[in-house]
Formats: sequence, structure tokens, C-alpha cells
Amino acid sequence: MTCLKNIFAATALCAGFAGTAFASDADFTLVNKTGYQIDDVYVSPTKVDEWGKDIMGKDALADGEKVDIVFPHGDGKCKFDIKVKYNDGDTAEWANVDLCEYTAITLHWDGKNTTATGE
Repeated sequence: MTCLKNIFAATALCAGFAGTAFASDADFTLVNKTGYQIDDVYVSPTKVDEWGKDIMGKDALADGEKVDIVFPHGDGKCKFDIKVKYNDGDTAEWANVDLCEYTAITLHWDGKNTTATGE
């Protein structure tokens, strides 16, 4: 049992270092100021027509809440498109967001227009 505990401890330690080693300038804190609950978040390099899987890392993000987004992006890319899916099934997109310039991105949506502000 002690050996098994040591394996889990070593794995957890390595996983912690791996997360730190692969974090880069494009990882960010997402702040929801859309007025709606966000259920899914997708991030894709600008001009790529594929979204991939939800990367939020938690079940839902209420209006006014924030979450740290860490995702695989490689190649030193900085410009990304962000898509969210709300709890009612509607979606909204923000194009050409420079994730290297800011550590936090606040998303705004009025039902027709999307804007993003950075800090």
C-alpha cells in the first residue's frame, strides 16, 4: 500500500510540473459579463474552421464569475477565436482575440453584438 501511495504522489507531482511546464502566454482568465450562464467554452486559432472540445474545465460559469483557461495551443500563436455555448443552447463568438497581450479576457454579449476587453 505504501508503494501505491508513493506512485500516486509521484504521479501527482509530475502532473503538477507538467501543467506548469506547458502553460504559456495564451492561457488566460475568462470573465463572464455576458448576462448569461456559459456552459461550454471553445478556443481555436484564428482562421481555423474547427472548434474541438469544450475546454472550460468546470460545468458552468455564471454571469460575473471567472475561470482560468489552460489549453494546448503550441507554435507561439497569440490570435484566437473564442466561442461559448450558453445554458439555453445559444452560442456567441469573439474573433481575433490576442491572448498573449492580456492575462484576463472579459466577454460581453448583448444578444446581437459581442465584445471582449482585456486586462
